[in-house]
Amino acid sequence: MKKKKAPLRKCIGCGQQFSKKELVRIVKDKENNIAVDFLGKAHGRGAYVCPKEECIEKIRKSKALNRAFSMEVKNEIYDIIIDEIRKNVAK
Repeated sequence: MKKKKAPLRKCIGCGQQFSKKELVRIVKDKENNIAVDFLGKAHGRGAYVCPKEECIEKIRKSKALNRAFSMEVKNEIYDIIIDEIRKNVAK
């Protein structure tokens, strides 16, 4: 019996591929609300980022979520997302 491969996702900060479990998912729902989805099960369009400090800052500077979600993401939303990731992910 073949062993199932872990699904890979690309970090929108550094562009490297990792298994889904290593990344943090950011999700946009139908009402254009953006949130951090630590369980990876929320409905909506998802984007993945490494829990590394450099990648978290890079998504703000490059406005990566604007491109991933095809909408204008306010700087305050980036602040909230970055704070949540920093609080909830052990380094």
